[in-house]
Amino acid sequence: MTTALVTGATAGIGAAFAHRLARDRHDLVLVARDRDALRRRAAELHDRHGVEVDVLRADLATDDGIAAVEERLADHARPVGLLVNNAGFGLRGRYLKAPVADELRMLKVHCEAVLRLTSAAAVPMQERGRGGVVNVASVAAFLPRGTYGASKAWVVQFTEGAARDLAGSGVRLMALCPGFVRTEFHGRAGMRTDSIPGWMWLDADRVVDAALRDLGRGRTVSIPDLRYRALMGAARLVPRSALGGISSRAGRKYGPKRGGTPDGA
Repeated sequence: MTTALVTGATAGIGAAFAHRLARDRHDLVLVARDRDALRRRAAELHDRHGVEVDVLRADLATDDGIAAVEERLADHARPVGLLVNNAGFGLRGRYLKAPVADELRMLKVHCEAVLRLTSAAAVPMQERGRGGVVNVASVAAFLPRGTYGASKAWVVQFTEGAARDLAGSGVRLMALCPGFVRTEFHGRAGMRTDSIPGWMWLDADRVVDAALRDLGRGRTVSIPDLRYRALMGAARLVPRSALGGISSRAGRKYGPKRGGTPDGA
């Protein structure tokens, strides 16, 4: 039985990954900031699916938090066969409205943590000749969306490059790029979503199902819906200036307050 480690595992896409992997009989390590929420989620998954579920409280916006997860991933006595780097958050406010400290915190979680945890997992996976890493990005990676989009674009580029370097090693890496997903993400970040058409919303469980299928097929980038794949294909033909206008109207943010939640598009 393989052990999977999921960051941002108490809500949204992270919780959907945890449920699906437990249903598939994977033991789990759940990582998040809220110890009580972790314990509730662990008990639920253990009782429902009969798998072993460990919890690790860690704030991936801190060096200590990242180091704690690195240590768990490097534990040869308790190998992790699948890492899902899902933790992340959004910010309210346009550029120069959100505090720079919050922008830097976002880069810490979305980029530094993803780099360090992927590396910590990939070394023992390569030694064993098998393993997988899913780095949750977003279709925002392909659009001008400020620090959020830029950080997700980094996730995609990093994952594609690392996957190419590890080709033939038995370690599979994939960037998951969903669109708008019905989770707590946008509400916690204070983003207005009433202007988003209903057909653009995705279900978290279906996103996870598509992601795991694509990982099994060896894809390095997964856009888990035909509608979004078509939209991203069309976006390549649209001038960047027009994309910027469309992107800024989608999910307009209210003000310079920080948001935070472990998943979302």
